[in-house]
Amino acid sequence: MKENHFTEQYCPELVEAHVQQHWQDNNTFHVTEDPSKEKYYCLSMLPYPSGRLHLGHVRNYTIGDTISRYQRMQGKNVLQPIGWDAFGLPAEGAAVKNNTAPAKWTYENIAYMKKQLKLLGFGYDWDREVTTCKPEYYKWEQWFFTKLYEKGLVYKKTSAVNWCPTDQTVLANEQVVEGCCWRCNTPVERKEIPQWFIKITAYADELLKDLDSLESWPEQVKTMQKNWIGRSEGVEIDFNVENYNEKLTVYTTRPDTFMGVSFVSVAAEHPLAQLASKDNAEITAFIAECKNTKTAEADMATMEKKGIATGFYAIHPLTNEKVPVWIANFVLMEYGTGAVMAVPGHDARDHEFACKYHLPIKAVILDQQGHAPDVSQQPYTEYGNLFNSGEFDGLNFEQAFNAIADKLIAKGVGERKVNYRLRDWGVSRQRYWGAPIPMVTLADGSTIPTPEDQLPVILPENVEMDGITSPIKADPNWAKTTVNGETALRETDTFDTFMESSWYYARYTCPHYNSGMLDEKAANYWLPVDQYVGGIEHAIMHLLYFRFFHKLMRDFGMVNSDEPAKRLLCQGMVLADAFYYTTEIGERIWISPTEVTVERDEKGRIAKAFDKTGRELIHAGMTKMSKSKNNGIDPQEMVEKYGADTVRLFMMFASPAEMTLEWQESGVEGANRFIKRVWRLVYEHTQQGVVKPLILDQLTGDQKTLRRELHKTIAKVSDDIGRRQTFNTAIAAVMEFMNRLQKASQETEQDRALMDEALNAIVRLLYPMIPHACFVMWQALGHKTTIDNAQWPLADESAMVEDEKLIIVQINGKVRAKLTVPADASEALVTDMAKTEVNIQKHLDGVTIRKIIYVPGKLLNLVVS
Repeated sequence: MKENHFTEQYCPELVEAHVQQHWQDNNTFHVTEDPSKEKYYCLSMLPYPSGRLHLGHVRNYTIGDTISRYQRMQGKNVLQPIGWDAFGLPAEGAAVKNNTAPAKWTYENIAYMKKQLKLLGFGYDWDREVTTCKPEYYKWEQWFFTKLYEKGLVYKKTSAVNWCPTDQTVLANEQVVEGCCWRCNTPVERKEIPQWFIKITAYADELLKDLDSLESWPEQVKTMQKNWIGRSEGVEIDFNVENYNEKLTVYTTRPDTFMGVSFVSVAAEHPLAQLASKDNAEITAFIAECKNTKTAEADMATMEKKGIATGFYAIHPLTNEKVPVWIANFVLMEYGTGAVMAVPGHDARDHEFACKYHLPIKAVILDQQGHAPDVSQQPYTEYGNLFNSGEFDGLNFEQAFNAIADKLIAKGVGERKVNYRLRDWGVSRQRYWGAPIPMVTLADGSTIPTPEDQLPVILPENVEMDGITSPIKADPNWAKTTVNGETALRETDTFDTFMESSWYYARYTCPHYNSGMLDEKAANYWLPVDQYVGGIEHAIMHLLYFRFFHKLMRDFGMVNSDEPAKRLLCQGMVLADAFYYTTEIGERIWISPTEVTVERDEKGRIAKAFDKTGRELIHAGMTKMSKSKNNGIDPQEMVEKYGADTVRLFMMFASPAEMTLEWQESGVEGANRFIKRVWRLVYEHTQQGVVKPLILDQLTGDQKTLRRELHKTIAKVSDDIGRRQTFNTAIAAVMEFMNRLQKASQETEQDRALMDEALNAIVRLLYPMIPHACFVMWQALGHKTTIDNAQWPLADESAMVEDEKLIIVQINGKVRAKLTVPADASEALVTDMAKTEVNIQKHLDGVTIRKIIYVPGKLLNLVVS
């Protein structure tokens, strides 16, 4: 290898192919459990097999691979697996578009993307590869679901979905475009259908509490999860309603505002609303309109608030006043009780609604100055002392909360309650390409789990897609089965794909285990994950289900840890320049940045841009890479042009890992030049023949300085990668030292010995980022074993001790000289040495030193007059 591939010119296509073949032939990254070694499990979020890698993938996996290789050089037993999150809606759309089956499309994409991952040199244990759409994988989540059902953690209930009345199908949220079906443009309705749920709310308190134990997770992620779980302490209150036999129950976290209630709002699906709609065409029409209302919280906050009076009146339980009951489009049946008490004087949403429908607005909270706020134009939403509240006047928030709650409880119409914003996890999906839900309905209508000996319930892969109906719903024979000799029907809904991605990390520890969901010995050796890498966009849904599933598996005795991952790194997005021109009809045509020539101003900003025909383009700035703006960069094209190591180095150097990265090909070229510089220096050094040992006690002053800088660089890079995970500053430190090393003298044997020590360190410091080039350079430096098994360089503490200091000498604050003094020099010695300097003597002639200011090891200032 040394002779064939370490040539004067750096040729990445030859180097990388040969090194990758070596890794494959030697199964370099295969690992097994080894209790004698410290384990390290580094995991990047598994990709969806969409067809091609994008640079977001490359960044994620390069970060993970850099960490894995670094930890391996620390002597740890490192697991870095990879697999495929292979179920999901995009495969169905692609199958319809390309007239194929989702399975065929998926497996072809996996084969292509696997080849791309290998080209980038990621050190995966490919023996542990999992593909979530294969029965041997999803069998175990089906089994686990049946066990959760037996434990009472799974149930079925009717719940609202997006329904297209034309196609007679359920739509995912992403298939609803501006309130209409993406396929036929029919207005989408909200429809109640039976669905399966897992009781994540049973773990809400623990999911919230254990966030405090995740010290190495980003605070942003933990805050997002806390807000999503949304624990609140409040009071549940029962209202009597005239001419209605049931209680109307509301929940509030602000019982201090209870005396300001001026109406009650209910959801369109609430039984009282349904009763009001009988023989009332106007209310019936309004309820029908509400079926098309978006239910995402962001939409609820910004949409127009609409309502209609039911004609019913609720009785305020403390004042006995009658308050009207309205149906409001912003109240949802699936949240809380489906009814809310409205206090427009102190709630923005209620205020907007009350102003629109001319309902009473009453203030009951004094402002910070103790004055009654004017709530006619806007509500007062801060805490304060009560007024207009009868016996509760003068109480602050906490006092009022307790006093009003106690009174309601004493009257038998209230109950203190802890509520959560978190809702149980609806895992039913009505689409085809997912794991079948393992439940069956018997002839008598009862539902039971699929017997264990009938698992897995296999999804047929050789199907035809019409783009409307799921093939397993369209085929009546697929659903037919027998249980204990009795005819039964299989569930034709499939699992939410978050199911597969919630436990894959654990299956990597024992992917070929056939006797259960997990091999507990292997799982508890590797788990928890030491480092998890993935995008911030997964902060809530995936990472919450990921944590939930781990606790479920713990409670079933499969794992013995409370959390799935110790440390989380959320990498930033990759941005690229976007360019377009406008057609005669005003249409924007976006041109790929790889096909654009730019001219820059004196500050490096893009001044003009042209396509290949010379047409001038408009620069739309740096934006997230997307198909719509045609500014996605194909990583394979960059690898073919510059090599995988160059792309990897740019990814790690261009930006801090958690920040957005701006893709600039000029930066890629710079990364390529740097690798060539290192390669050239190693080549020139190895051409000089055998190197004699370094004799530390014979180093000159300049040699000591260079060696001190080397070991300071080792210490900094070690800390930047291992503790701080600031990979860009680690690379910058190596680049800075390289500038110094290239200028170092090579005249003596000691010079060459010091160069050898430095290059051996630099090649190892760069190995996690550019492993192919470093593999070859390491062998060129004379090592018999591969760098994959090399130890990370250790900083020599004694080398970093400075025996000399550079002191700045000032007179009246102006720099007049610079002194090199012994590191332990006293103030008196430094002062005496300064006075011998010719330039200092000149400025001291005829003046008196009034004061000496000394900053040890840095500065001497002589104040004279």
